[in-house]
Amino acid sequence: MTTINIMQIKESTTVDGPGLRTSIYCSGCRHACPGCHNPQTWDINAGQPTDLDTVMRKIINEDFCDVTFTGGDPMYQAEAFTELAKRIKSETEKNIWCYTGFTFEECLADPKRRALVESVDVIVDGRYKADLRNTELLFRGSSNQRIIDVELSLRSGGIVLYDVEENIKTGI
Repeated sequence: MTTINIMQIKESTTVDGPGLRTSIYCSGCRHACPGCHNPQTWDINAGQPTDLDTVMRKIINEDFCDVTFTGGDPMYQAEAFTELAKRIKSETEKNIWCYTGFTFEECLADPKRRALVESVDVIVDGRYKADLRNTELLFRGSSNQRIIDVELSLRSGGIVLYDVEENIKTGI
């Protein structure tokens, strides 16, 4: 059975994307960004191995919550998160955001990470850079990070930014 090393699952949170979300904080990140707000997640062994059925029960129990993969960096457990994303998509109508320190382009260049990208709706990409920190930004910590509409980007062959403010207004 597939497991993911998880630090915490936060239910009904509003900080990791628009609306209410179930955020899955995984362990494992080698980016070690100075000023990271979750350095306790860097060690891949810090989390609790959790099977996908347990994670799915929590996701399904939160009727009105969409899902966010964060951490750590889910791309370090890309295969397990891809499997989870596919289950979420087949069993619910929830949208999925994924935070990663890798750029979108770096993710697409690696087959395992690309599979995860192709399984989610929005990617927030790029390493956190303390010198570019901006507390005015929605759902990201530094101005180099991009909120990317995955489907439109893959279809167009270029980066299409997700319009957070417009999608909040329209309830998407």
